[in-house]
Amino acid sequence: MSVTSVNSTASVKGAIAAASRKTGIDFNYLIGQAQVESGMRPDARAGTSSATGLYQFIEQSWLGVVKDHGGKHGMGWAAGSIRQTANGRYVVSDPAARAAILGLRNDPNTAAIMAAEHASDNKAALEQRLGRPATGTDLYMAHFLGLGGATKFLDTMASNPERSGAGMFPAAARANHNIFYGANGQPRTLSEIYSRFAGKLDSGAAAGGATGGASGSFELAQDPLGDFGENEVILGNGAAGNDRHWVETTIAQLNVGKEASGDPFAARRNAFTRAVDPLRPTPETAKLAYLMLANLGA
Repeated sequence: MSVTSVNSTASVKGAIAAASRKTGIDFNYLIGQAQVESGMRPDARAGTSSATGLYQFIEQSWLGVVKDHGGKHGMGWAAGSIRQTANGRYVVSDPAARAAILGLRNDPNTAAIMAAEHASDNKAALEQRLGRPATGTDLYMAHFLGLGGATKFLDTMASNPERSGAGMFPAAARANHNIFYGANGQPRTLSEIYSRFAGKLDSGAAAGGATGGASGSFELAQDPLGDFGENEVILGNGAAGNDRHWVETTIAQLNVGKEASGDPFAARRNAFTRAVDPLRPTPETAKLAYLMLANLGA
């Protein structure tokens, strides 16, 4: 692997780790989704739709999420340029502004934070409607079928898992034959489709460099980039909720700089000995040390 390729991969992982930290959406899920959608390539383009970028947002979905969340991530100019019509369509009057906003889909930092915000919106809505914690696979179903379609799919699967997916979603089945039908042409059941998506997410997370699963529940974030090793026992369960998530994704970001060096073994070394310089403390490492000491009862 070339140094340029390593740098690019490290940059994408860093963008995803930052988005995970800011929103609370699981790092492994975001890695898995990016791998499945684009092979972790920020410049990926679909051949059959307007889908573009790391998370393959189509134009309307992108304009919608930027309208809702761009302002709090330094894109007030973009959010303010987007207007929603009476029929729900998002439009931008200025052609140059529209092109610039859509072009942001190719920036990994912007794409990652918007994908995480979109997943966060879907997570909250699904949990309210389903009355249970959403899994990574649930979120991907919402990405694939839309929130309404995912709710219909998951509600029906809970009571009738053997129902044909193609019968419920004929338009989606026509556009995605290999998802809704087996090699023998037989329609797949809802449970089979769901299991296939779960498998794709987990495989994508592994291919993208994560070590935890992406398809399950993630009330606490998984181990970003798999760099904790024996040090994970230090964190234990004392650093719960957002603090534990902050610790994990902070370490992931600290590790990214080492990965960019081109050393193929950097991502597997002890996170603390290679990422923290005790002679040059920062606010991030100070908070990390405080959380660890608090967890030990100091």
